[in-house]
This record gives sequence, C-alpha cells and structure tokens, in this order.
Amino acid sequence: MTPQVQEYLQTAKQTLLRLLNTPMWMMLLVSLCLISLVFAHHTVWDLPVAVIDQDHSVSSHFITRQINASPKMDTIIYDNLNQAKDDLHWRKLFAVIIIPQDFEKHFLSGKTATISIYGDATSRLANGQIQQAITAIYQELSTQRNQQLLYAQGFSQDQASVVLSPMKNTLTDLYNPGINFAAITLPGLLIMMMQQSLLMASTLTSIGLYIAHNGKTPFHVHLGAMTGLIPIWLFLTIALLVFWPALMGFRQTAPIPELLILVFPFIFAVIAMGVFIMQCLRSVELVFLTLTFIPMPVFYFSGAIWPSSSMPAPIWFISQFLPSTWATKMLAGTNQLNLPIGDVWIEVLMLLALAMFYTTLAIIVGRIRDYGLSGLSWRKL
Repeated sequence: MTPQVQEYLQTAKQTLLRLLNTPMWMMLLVSLCLISLVFAHHTVWDLPVAVIDQDHSVSSHFITRQINASPKMDTIIYDNLNQAKDDLHWRKLFAVIIIPQDFEKHFLSGKTATISIYGDATSRLANGQIQQAITAIYQELSTQRNQQLLYAQGFSQDQASVVLSPMKNTLTDLYNPGINFAAITLPGLLIMMMQQSLLMASTLTSIGLYIAHNGKTPFHVHLGAMTGLIPIWLFLTIALLVFWPALMGFRQTAPIPELLILVFPFIFAVIAMGVFIMQCLRSVELVFLTLTFIPMPVFYFSGAIWPSSSMPAPIWFISQFLPSTWATKMLAGTNQLNLPIGDVWIEVLMLLALAMFYTTLAIIVGRIRDYGLSGLSWRKL
C-alpha cells in the first residue's frame, strides 16, 4: 500500500471519527423529524367550516349533510353571519358557507342558485380542498335533479345515464395511487436539509484542511476527508428517507439498496459544490453568513412546492445548478411515485455532471486565487 493510499484512508478515518465523537449532525436528524411531524396526517382532514342555512329546504339539508359527511370538512352550524366571519378572521374556521333563502326554489325552477363561500385564501391547500368538496356536492345535487327530470320525460335509467354522461372516463393510476401533497413535500424538505447540512460539513472540512496545510492540501488528503463524510449521510439517507417516512405511514416503493445507489450521485454533487464554495470564500465567517441565507430559496427552487416549468427563466436556470433540484425529482419519483430506476437516469447523469462541474470550478478558482495571492496582489478574504 502506497503512502498516499495510507494517508487517504487515515484522513477518511479521522474525519469519520471526528463526526462520530462530536455528532452535531444528530441535530439535523432531530430537527427534521420534529419539522416533518406537521405532515403526520398526510393530508388535510376535518377542516372546521361554518354552514349558515337560510333556506331550510330539502336541498339545503342535503348539502349540509353532504358537507358534514365529507372527510375534508367538519361542519359547524351558525345562525349569525357576523359571528361566523369573526371566527373566520381569528382562524377558528377555514370557510363560511351560506345557503341563501329560496335556494331550492330557484334551483328547481332553473334559475341561478348561488352558494356563497367565504374562504381563508391564506391557507391555499385547505381552501382548495374545501372548494373541490363543495363543487362535487353541488354537481351531485344537479345530477340528481337532472335525473328526475329525465325520468319524468320517460327516459329509462340507462338512457338518462347516457344523456348525463355521454362519455365514460377511465382513470388509470400509472404510479402511486395514494400520492398526496405531503408525500411530495416531505421528501423535498428532507433532501433540501440533507443538502444544506452536507454542504456546511464539506465546506467547513475543506476550510479546516486549507488552514492546516497552509493552502497546499494534497489531493488524496482532501479526497480522504470528503470520503469520511459519506457514511454519515448514507445513514441519514436511510433514517430520513426510509425509516422515518415509514414510521409516519408514508408509502415506500423503492428498496433500500436502490435508494443508496441513487443517493451517491447526490452526495458527490453536494460535496463538490461545498469544495467550490470553500475556494470562493475561504473564511468560516463568510461560509456561515452565506449558507445561512440559502436554504429557503433552494427549497423553493427545487420544484417541491412550485413547478420548475412555471418559474421565471433566470430562476429556472439557477435551479438547474442545485443538486437538490435533481435529487428531489429522482428520490421522490422512485420512493413515492414508484418509478423504476431506469426512468431517473437523466437525474443521475445530471447529478454526476454537477459533481464534475463544481469540482472543475473548484480547481480553477483555487488555482486562480493562489496565483493571485502570490503574484497579482490578490488577498485572502
């Protein structure tokens, strides 16, 4: 075994032991588990909504019963509109539904029958769920009324069904049929925080080596230190992307070996990005100041909350250089959407390309800065 290989292995061992002896990375595990508890119910249920029935008819009672039967809403009957609006203002309610007087009369006579809904639009997910549920109830009421009219005209049940639904829609679930908002958002959050923590660890480790070797760290030593980081983040991958979601009841479709294979390109890309940041900053203070402000933009740029195709062109362009953008699509696709590993090869290649890209940039920036420091009056930050 050559001295370089021995030094590489020794550096990797020392880095790993240092992380195990001072397990600050465990704070990431604890904090992410606490944060992700907001997704424990997987989706929104039993949203409190006020119903003010001013009609007291058969149709209005039907609507009230259907609202109460919906798993998305928990009905609270109000008689006072002002009180309901006040409770909506104080976030005791998510919506106020008003069934106006003469609703059934207008509905049966073919006139416009309007159900007024005051919603809390600041909670877009909850507001959208309530709107969908009310629309479905109104459509069901309309279908029943149209069926009665057709039966009165002598139509059979089959004929009425053809008139009301001339085209039969068949929905085939290609991937996870139980997918929901939380099942996509939670992996995006976990991947983003894994990226942030690994970015911080790789950058600070690189700075420590830079200082210890007076800016002349041998490549095999630097490679050994980065290698020592990998086992910790492989453990975090299993803990955060396998065991914790399974404990919370989220469906897992990818086997652990497949996840570990896919996470390697992500780890390589993040470590390379951390080394590049170190070469640009070369200061612990600047690293903390820089990396403190980027987690939230990176999370939104990743596409977990907002589709990348709907972003402005400059933002979309920046997002393509973030490992979390590709890792979210790759890992959420295989582990939540049941995509085969062969369908995420583009994401794997992009992560490997980012690893090479940031490694090349780190080498170029490092040499430029070192040359400037010695001969072109560049100064350390």
